[in-house]
Amino acid sequence: MDAPREKLASARALLATCEERGMSLATAESLTGGMLVARLVDVPGASRVVQGGVCTYSFEAKASVLGLDLADLQAKGAVRAEVASSMARAARRVYGADVALATTGVAGPGNDDYGNPEGLAYIAVSTPSRDIVREVRLTGARPTIRAGVVDDAIALGIEALTSANV
Repeated sequence: MDAPREKLASARALLATCEERGMSLATAESLTGGMLVARLVDVPGASRVVQGGVCTYSFEAKASVLGLDLADLQAKGAVRAEVASSMARAARRVYGADVALATTGVAGPGNDDYGNPEGLAYIAVSTPSRDIVREVRLTGARPTIRAGVVDDAIALGIEALTSANV
């Protein structure tokens, strides 16, 4: 099912900004399970910018695909700002992309095994000059939380790329 027109507008804006700047884009997703990259590639011409997206839902996948520390993930969980930032940096490396977005969080129902509440998520963007991580807290059913995190990740990407310090 295609994303609604208003949802595609923000994805289109992010991709246009990347293209104007000559930058490629990648994603690393956990909580959103591929929804972020799917939203981006719903935009015609996305292949001019999007290099790829990786869904690393398990700790083991985060470790083997993105190079995150498995013991650290097992000890502290994945719903942390530093994990989101590490995922974004790793996606840039894996895909050779200029910019990467990452998502990690708890869609629910209920808390995760580490006590993080339903609706808590971290989104990150990594650019050549900096990484930005934002904590988001959303409410609603699981699909609503996941879709909201996608919206917020795209918005953060636009914000990062239109600021003075890309």
